[in-house]
Amino acid sequence: MDVALVLSSGGARGLAHIGAIEELEAQGFRITSIAGCSMGSLIGGVYAAGKLAEFREWMKTIDRKKMMELTDFSFSLNHVAKGTRIIEAIMEFVPDMAIEDLPLPYCAIATDWKSGREVVFRKGSLFEAIRASISLPAFYEPVQRDGMILIDGGVTNPLPLNRVKRHEGDILVGVDVSGHDYETQWEMQHQLTEKRKHSTSLSQKILNRLIPDNLDFNHYTVLSRVSSLMIRQNSILMTQLVPPDILVDIQMSRYGTFDYDKSEKLIAIGQQKTQQALKQYPSK
Repeated sequence: MDVALVLSSGGARGLAHIGAIEELEAQGFRITSIAGCSMGSLIGGVYAAGKLAEFREWMKTIDRKKMMELTDFSFSLNHVAKGTRIIEAIMEFVPDMAIEDLPLPYCAIATDWKSGREVVFRKGSLFEAIRASISLPAFYEPVQRDGMILIDGGVTNPLPLNRVKRHEGDILVGVDVSGHDYETQWEMQHQLTEKRKHSTSLSQKILNRLIPDNLDFNHYTVLSRVSSLMIRQNSILMTQLVPPDILVDIQMSRYGTFDYDKSEKLIAIGQQKTQQALKQYPSK
């Protein structure tokens, strides 16, 4: 059965998209078009270029040290990293090409910071589209193109179910990793705090006096969660506006935006969750 596949934003959690794609193919589904946002645009673009297996192998080499090497830090006031080094590293085994020359229809979503509008890439450089789509605000340098300042597509359309090209008889599949299991995260953090407070270690007792109980409830975590909640709500609204035939909803409690060194664990989650979602689909 043919599939129009849509992959959401979600930072490193988007590596679960690899597992989702592999599970779909293992169960006999044929992906005939793909749309992605942010990390979903990267995974989708690499897949459309026929290099997903190579990308997965490359991700196995990524550890914290390698992540630092691939982060080209900047002294700019509006971003932390230029974002060029990571793209150049991927282009060593995934050559750039025109989106219109890819073997299957593909599009990537970005956001114009100036107008606030969604920007859909359906032609032009594949990696320019990906680079614009993954421009995490305040972290990666925005892409300037045609008078626009392009930032992460997750700001406007984190699960672009309405942008993927459809073919007669296909089914619409969305893989959404934009959400977090916040309640489980909160409970895990509470357990760690309680364990720290009741530790008999002398060094930990000293640290307990220095570290406030609400250390993890600060300006950064508040703003980060607010942003994540808004993105999540936008993806939920999109599933209501354009209901997919199959929705693989992957909410994680342990993995965050920058856990790129956990690729195999994230891929395994994508496979497992997709397998569960496909069991609910009546027939292929």
